[in-house]
Amino acid sequence: MGGQYRITGDKYPRMRRPRRRGRLVVLTAASLAVLGFAGWGTLQLIDVFTGGDPAPSTGARTACAVEANPAAAPKALPEPGTITVNVLNATTRGGLAQKTADELKKRGFRIGEVANATEEYDKKVKSTGLLLGPASALDTSLPVLGAQLAGAEHRTDAAREGNEVDLIIGDGFRSLTEKADADRALAALAEPEPEPAVKKNC
Repeated sequence: MGGQYRITGDKYPRMRRPRRRGRLVVLTAASLAVLGFAGWGTLQLIDVFTGGDPAPSTGARTACAVEANPAAAPKALPEPGTITVNVLNATTRGGLAQKTADELKKRGFRIGEVANATEEYDKKVKSTGLLLGPASALDTSLPVLGAQLAGAEHRTDAAREGNEVDLIIGDGFRSLTEKADADRALAALAEPEPEPAVKKNC
């Protein structure tokens, strides 16, 4: 052959196809995308079968913390046998004071005076009754006696001395509270239930 280039000998240069780098890049990217989707799908399946909740995002509002209030300490209430009750009738119905006093005595109370109410209260008590005692009886004797007569008003007299309390029977009186109900009321007074839990950090 003529010209500038000549081929001599029995060896010829190897003819190679040009590399297609673009196709290689595309295949690599596609493989990575498939692996990424496969990993994400695996995580979703794990959450479905394990019941896991997705982790909260940064700055997300945290759940409200519930703080339970401690139970109140039991109260040391006096026993009925240490309470002296004066039973006074402020109604026009006869015999109520004695009948009520007899029932209170069966329930363990000490009975003092049994009579009609004084002029200050006679025919002037419209509720079931009025429980009256010294200031020291407000959280002691009066609640214990009050458990025996639901709806009675509790009142104290700062000038009153001693530890006796009065049960003044009013127009709304029909009978003392049933003993079983009175016992439950006393138990609730001695061991009050805790207050409902309060949510905080909401």
